[in-house]
Amino acid sequence: MSRYRRSVPKLHRHCETCFNRRCKASIEVSVSCMVINCRLLCGASFHMCKEDEHSLLCPNEKVPCLNSHYGCPFTMCRSRLAKHLEVCPASVVCCSMEWNRWPLENPDAPLYTNLLKELHEQESLDLSMALRDQKHVCARLKMRKCFPELMEEEEEPPAVEEYDDEEETVGKETVCNGMNVNGHGDSRGGLVNGPSKACEKALKEDVVLNGPVDKDKYNLFEKMFSMEIGGCKQAEAASSNTEEKNRKKTSSKDSSKPQGASVEPEKKEVNVDFTKTGLAPWQDGVLERLGQEVKPREFNMYIVHHGRMLISFGQMDACTPRERDFVYGNLEPIPVQTLRSFKVPSSYRQKRIQLREFNTRVMTEHKCVGTSDLDMSEKDGGEMDEMFSTLLCYAEAEIRGHKISEMVATDGLYVDIATQTYNFTTAPFKSNATLNEITTGRDLKLHVDLDTEAVTLRHNKSTSAFTFLCGHFFRRDEYASHFKNVHLDIQSSLSGWFEQRCPLAYLGCTFSQRRLQPSTHRAKVSYMQDLSIFTLTPEVSASLMSDSQTNAHIKYEDSLSNLPFEVLCQIASYLDSFTLSQLALVSRLFRDICATLLQERGMVGFKWHKKSYSHGGIHWKPTKVWEFSTLFSKVGNWCIGDTPSMAEHLKRCPFYQTELKTEPFALASIFDNKGKERHSLVSLFMRRK
Repeated sequence: MSRYRRSVPKLHRHCETCFNRRCKASIEVSVSCMVINCRLLCGASFHMCKEDEHSLLCPNEKVPCLNSHYGCPFTMCRSRLAKHLEVCPASVVCCSMEWNRWPLENPDAPLYTNLLKELHEQESLDLSMALRDQKHVCARLKMRKCFPELMEEEEEPPAVEEYDDEEETVGKETVCNGMNVNGHGDSRGGLVNGPSKACEKALKEDVVLNGPVDKDKYNLFEKMFSMEIGGCKQAEAASSNTEEKNRKKTSSKDSSKPQGASVEPEKKEVNVDFTKTGLAPWQDGVLERLGQEVKPREFNMYIVHHGRMLISFGQMDACTPRERDFVYGNLEPIPVQTLRSFKVPSSYRQKRIQLREFNTRVMTEHKCVGTSDLDMSEKDGGEMDEMFSTLLCYAEAEIRGHKISEMVATDGLYVDIATQTYNFTTAPFKSNATLNEITTGRDLKLHVDLDTEAVTLRHNKSTSAFTFLCGHFFRRDEYASHFKNVHLDIQSSLSGWFEQRCPLAYLGCTFSQRRLQPSTHRAKVSYMQDLSIFTLTPEVSASLMSDSQTNAHIKYEDSLSNLPFEVLCQIASYLDSFTLSQLALVSRLFRDICATLLQERGMVGFKWHKKSYSHGGIHWKPTKVWEFSTLFSKVGNWCIGDTPSMAEHLKRCPFYQTELKTEPFALASIFDNKGKERHSLVSLFMRRK
């Protein structure tokens, strides 16, 4: 912002230190100027040369919103900025409410089976929300994490041809820094930029001894050293060309000399080995040359960066030999006396399998067994359900901290080793397959619990597979209403308070009723799985419904669209944000009507889209998007509606079966074994008195 600000003129010598509103200093050029009042009537008085400086602090100055870079179009006085942030359309808040939902132990229970059969007949809030959470958790669970052994084998990339630096290859060019060394298209040198066989062999040995190697760093170092070899070969070629030119000049001079003149003896050509003059790790004597040419600090840095390659090429030893070690070279082995002072702590409790004596234990052996030895039927040992098994594996890792087949130490002395096998019809899975892709097209089945719970210490929050996030965006002035009505009033009270189920639901009864409703008007709370939101729909009175049924035979006419535009805008101003978002989808007319309320009721944010270029580059660009939130009308208080008591349902509940006792029977714990009456606490205290 400062680079677009106009330059402030230099203050006068007197005005720079004068803060008197009634200054009576004489007006002189380059010394002082007259005192004026603020033109925006903020009440400030100052010297005229400070007017531009005052505009940066004046509370009546028109300035853009603090969120103007994020899409807010409003401009206001500086004194109203703080108040405006409460209703700023660009001040958007993301709801971070989280809840847990654990998988079911028995998805085939009568309640869950009956609920899915009557899914379209009655709408239950807890069931709708559970199905939404199940859909989300299936979309984000990866099969590779739980079943890496059941994944498809990825095709290996084609092998790259390797060339030896000492062998001659036809049709290949020796490249150094992007140039041909010999300057011709038929150069005979090997491929310098490709890794040599010696390097590849050393790399494989290093992987076996020291574990995996970073291939990116290895390729970078290989490229650097290959460029150095290329430079050596280029220098060798240049020196050979120079010697050949000198030889030609010498021969021409000898031919031009007269007969009888003395001839200098021809110098013997010396072959210089340039591979022993560089500083690459594979060149002989590199450490001796480094010790003479560079400083000790640079020598140590070279050893740190290239120590592994120096060891691989035999330039240095991995450890100091014993005969050269001045400390440990002359030591003699000393017999070690083992002192067994370990005692089992008193807090240690042996498990039942460990209480038996060793002599009385049954002899065991390690053996791999399968389900064929158990004489199981095909139904019991057949194919498994992918969704149930995957959720079970994730829940096992969630609660215990590891998978069921991992090795775990039970105490300080024993270790549990287990192996789990699976038999899936869809195996093997693709490398990036999710649980949702595996179970697509199958019958709907509930695998998560209907009840939710808050985040607890039973799991790791950062890696939880069964933690769900609200994630909806709201204006700052709407967030408090959303959190109170949705999460505190509705979602946390679904299990028995807001929505009440039959006490015999565990037997399979699907009856439920909603007890609470807004205190100001009658409305119905429902859940939309597509948008993952709760909605509040007002109930239409019976008189209006009867009128609509009597006029059903009359041809339908859109009387609402015939109203004046101003009247429709006034009607739309009474609607909540979610209703406005749905009204904008009806027609172009209602879309234009809702657009007039965007700056007052809507919110603006960035929507990022990726743009790809022909050269392979990728750039993300933002676009400002105006929209309405999913907030329904604010509900201040809830009241219990005129729903009948649950006892009325139990009178006709098909799962409520009474058992009539016709013969007398004795109640429990009235008489002891000897037939004497047992004394209660009341009689005991009365006797003491």
